Amino acid sequence: MTELTAAYVAEHLPRRDPEGHKGDFGKVLCLCGSVGYTGAPIFASRAAVRTGSGLVFLGVPEPIWPVAAVKSDEAMPFPLPAADGKLALAAEGEIRRRLAQCDAALIGCGLGRGQETDALTRRLLDAEIPLVLDADGINALAGHIDELDKRKGRVTVLTPHAGEFARVGDLSRGREASASAFAQAHGVVLVLKGHRTVIAAPDGRLAVNPTGNSGMAKGGSGDVLAGMVVSLLGQGMAPFEAACCAVYLHGLAGDLAAAAQTERAMTPSDMVLRIGGAFRAVEGK
Repeated sequence: MTELTAAYVAEHLPRRDPEGHKGDFGKVLCLCGSVGYTGAPIFASRAAVRTGSGLVFLGVPEPIWPVAAVKSDEAMPFPLPAADGKLALAAEGEIRRRLAQCDAALIGCGLGRGQETDALTRRLLDAEIPLVLDADGINALAGHIDELDKRKGRVTVLTPHAGEFARVGDLSRGREASASAFAQAHGVVLVLKGHRTVIAAPDGRLAVNPTGNSGMAKGGSGDVLAGMVVSLLGQGMAPFEAACCAVYLHGLAGDLAAAAQTERAMTPSDMVLRIGGAFRAVEGK
């Protein structure tokens, strides 16, 4: 098992072409949000921008699109058909058109649960591009884990906390063994969040993260991480390395936020603002 370090992250981060343009640094799609959960899509999309994506598209249910549009400067939000304030099956056609133009996608932050939303999430699992499933994107798999298995051979990263993981997996063997067993059984990279977050690969590799603090135990922190993971995938990183680097940098941004604001007072927005400082720390710039 590997304990992540700044040197590991610096070694694996993608190099940026000084002559590159926005199309060279990854186009990602975030499918997030629902009525009552308007912060999650903003945290995820802002984090993706801060982590280096060239273009970040944000698909949200039509009822919350005005909120997302007001809050978004760099990311590009667009409205999608909704049912009961959540993404509806009628959104599938437009989503697939957008997926075909992107390098990676995130599904789940603040998505909410509903029959149509859950079904839409599972139908989108046949996407060819790398997918990150977080929060309700994972919850939609409860009782349908066979749908996840259909993605074997494609890049899939799951980012559950312990409660979400318990809906689709078994924690009885302990965090590290359980995460590794799940990743190998289902052909995914699993990021089991919590103190000393565990990252497990389908080939048996396992890493644990030393960065982070209790101030990150607030709603929205996981959305920031999901946005960072999809950003690095969109920039062409291999899935295990992308997850490891995102987790380390996410925790380091949290540590920088705590140093400035204290663990009690820091917020996920503070973490987003310190992603750049985390990159600077590991890259020595």
